Amino acid sequence: MFRSTLPQGAPDLMRVSEFRRYLDDLDRLHGTDAANSRLTSLSPSLMQDLQRFEQRGQHSELLDVLAAGVRHGQPLAIHLQWDDQVLTLTMFPAQKLTHCAVPMTQVLASRLDALQVLQVERATLRAPGDPERALVGDLTRYHPLAPVLWALAMRGAREALLPEIAGQAAYRVAPGVSFDGLDLPAAMARCISRLRRHTCNLREICDWPGIDRGRAQRLLNGIYLQAGLIVSRTHPAATNEGWSGYR
Repeated sequence: MFRSTLPQGAPDLMRVSEFRRYLDDLDRLHGTDAANSRLTSLSPSLMQDLQRFEQRGQHSELLDVLAAGVRHGQPLAIHLQWDDQVLTLTMFPAQKLTHCAVPMTQVLASRLDALQVLQVERATLRAPGDPERALVGDLTRYHPLAPVLWALAMRGAREALLPEIAGQAAYRVAPGVSFDGLDLPAAMARCISRLRRHTCNLREICDWPGIDRGRAQRLLNGIYLQAGLIVSRTHPAATNEGWSGYR
């Protein structure tokens, strides 16, 4: 069992200043480095995945963390700065669920581009149906993962392509993937329809009606997070030289 970084008995939403002091005290107590100690409860492969961003002198972006959680299938507790409070978003990739103490409608109605990752750790909370019932949270606070991932891809801070799908590549929507229940503007719905039939590169997608570079990149990120994107590096259309997914 991995102990949560949040102090035992702390309220669901603590002040960011208090949380930062707690992390600093924890690092001083154990003689660890603040940039990496927050990842030590994760599996080695996932920790290495997330440390790529720390090594470039950047903080992990929320969409990068969510994408890594989906790829590795590991439940994560992601502590976020939400105004001046700490909001914990727990994701369960295998069950395709999230948990949040604040109503998800309230979170998704806020400025998603202002959310900042403070801490990432292995989730101690469990998904509904887990045999350790004492670790399962309030069932009304669990929500489908897909709409949350989609909203953060569309309106979160990251507009650039995720590293895993950036560079010289061509894209197509995988057969049978459903986007039902997602907030899908008409222009993006038309793009998805075209990508179901044709493999296209980023430059082509940017030229479609109602789509610019930012919207195209957000769309591809969103499709990827729904496990619906086929990425080809060898297709003749893979000619995106000079289009970087990094900021």
